[in-house]
Amino acid sequence: MTAAADRFAVAPDEVGPGGRLRAVADDGTPAGPVETVTDLARAIADLETRRPRWIWAATDDLYPRLLDRVPVRLGRCHDLKLTEALLLGHEGRHRHPRSLGAAWARLRGLPVPDDAREGAADGQPSLFAADRHRLPPGADHLTAVVEVHADQLRRTTGVESPEAMRLLCAAESAGALAAVEMRLDGLPWSASVHDELLSSLLGPRPAAGARPEVLGRLAAEFSDALGRPVNPDSPAQVMSAFARIGVPLASTRSYVLREVTHPAAALLLRYKELSRIHSAHGWAWREQWVRDGRFRPEYVAGGVVSGRWATRGGGALQIPRPLRSAVVADPGHLLVVADAGQLEPRVLAAMSRDRAMADAAAGGDLYAGLAAAAFDGDRARAKIGLLAAMYGQTSGEAGQLVAVLRRRFPDAMELLEEAARTGEAGGMVRSRLGRTSPRPSAGDPEDEAGPFGDESGDASPALRAARAWGRFTRNFRVQASASDWALALLATLRLSLAGLGGDGGAAPARLVFFQHDEVVVHCPAGLADTVAEAVRDAGVRAGRLVFGPTPVRFPLDTRAVACYADAKDGA
Repeated sequence: MTAAADRFAVAPDEVGPGGRLRAVADDGTPAGPVETVTDLARAIADLETRRPRWIWAATDDLYPRLLDRVPVRLGRCHDLKLTEALLLGHEGRHRHPRSLGAAWARLRGLPVPDDAREGAADGQPSLFAADRHRLPPGADHLTAVVEVHADQLRRTTGVESPEAMRLLCAAESAGALAAVEMRLDGLPWSASVHDELLSSLLGPRPAAGARPEVLGRLAAEFSDALGRPVNPDSPAQVMSAFARIGVPLASTRSYVLREVTHPAAALLLRYKELSRIHSAHGWAWREQWVRDGRFRPEYVAGGVVSGRWATRGGGALQIPRPLRSAVVADPGHLLVVADAGQLEPRVLAAMSRDRAMADAAAGGDLYAGLAAAAFDGDRARAKIGLLAAMYGQTSGEAGQLVAVLRRRFPDAMELLEEAARTGEAGGMVRSRLGRTSPRPSAGDPEDEAGPFGDESGDASPALRAARAWGRFTRNFRVQASASDWALALLATLRLSLAGLGGDGGAAPARLVFFQHDEVVVHCPAGLADTVAEAVRDAGVRAGRLVFGPTPVRFPLDTRAVACYADAKDGA
């Protein structure tokens, strides 16, 4: 291998453990001959001592197979699939196929194949790898990797902020490495505690397909309260039964039911809460997702258009409060739980460079700072006003609070208004690092109205759609930039933790949970203080990487606990 190379293109064999490697230069051109190896995982592990950047079709496809053979954690990679998605989005081509085969076909002027269905190939042997990447028959995998990588480097150079886009691609790729590692390591999960919690909430474990005892009792009490048998799992039956007693419902959503004073509504709310736990995190869920004392979900890095992660089942990104006690560290270990409070408002202050808002955030509690500066110390009104501004509410009391914010924090409010105007006109907005919102034709917004509902009233369908997209782009720019920061935090922290172990396979502190504003590290108790300091340092470095010099701080509330619930008390 070329001694000075710090990038290697990788192509696994379709069958067997071997593969091929090729050194490439910083501009993506080949920098050495093709090397054929009989054990790809071992060859990569040996070269990892140079800390190169590995270039491959998709991390979620290849990295698990490498770790199955050689437990060496890799430092850096360039994920062609994730990078292609970012560049296509920047070019206004959201939802275009992003596989290696699709990118290579576009480069060659060939018909572009559709992407494989996400998750369709999970658990399949390596024989099916070529089909996942959608390369046409006869196409050489390694040649395609080298050529697509070079093309992506050229396209990155042509964007408005190449350095920012390079950082975003690197952070997204690092997130993909972390996602695979977190599934392998798993979140500690106590089956005995889980059983106790489920039994206390639902009663004894029922036979397959039957309702737990407590749900059965609540269903009977619900029917009695309405004066007739009603299936609480049937929205149509529920709405019809409430209408018969003079209580019309717009839907059976929880926020609607909370406004109903009839006692049946409280019973239904409790039934829905416990039914959700039973179906999403009950006994059957544990049999599918918890193995060897670890919850092992399949994370999808960049699974949401804003950059937040998703999962292919398992509900990993939202562990219900009643079940957090089941997340218990191993003996002699602790969980270091770090939560970035008020992340999106702080991102708004940093992006807009609104000095007054940055000053308001300096004391630690941004809402309290806003309250002191503009709302006579009323923190609740300050929070409502800022959330309304970020989600686009303009009527009622919230609209009046937004007007106050416009006067006191004009730069921050203009950033939001400009993003909304762009969305209403059908345009795209970008995060701090260049993640791009889709155009309206690419699909519906993820969250049209946010927590305040739709205010379009009697407007025409076209105007309602434009306003909805404006609300989406208004929040997208902040939410996606928060994802930029969180990914930079994750990438930085991951490398810091690897340095605690002495070699790539024996780091004693492991990332075991991540969502948009929170990380959890499982580590020996004696390392908890060191890990907590590494987490806080990663937060500072992420802020500097993403936003440059800024007075806005991104503090992480960091706690070392034996049980996850202890860190989330009051959250």
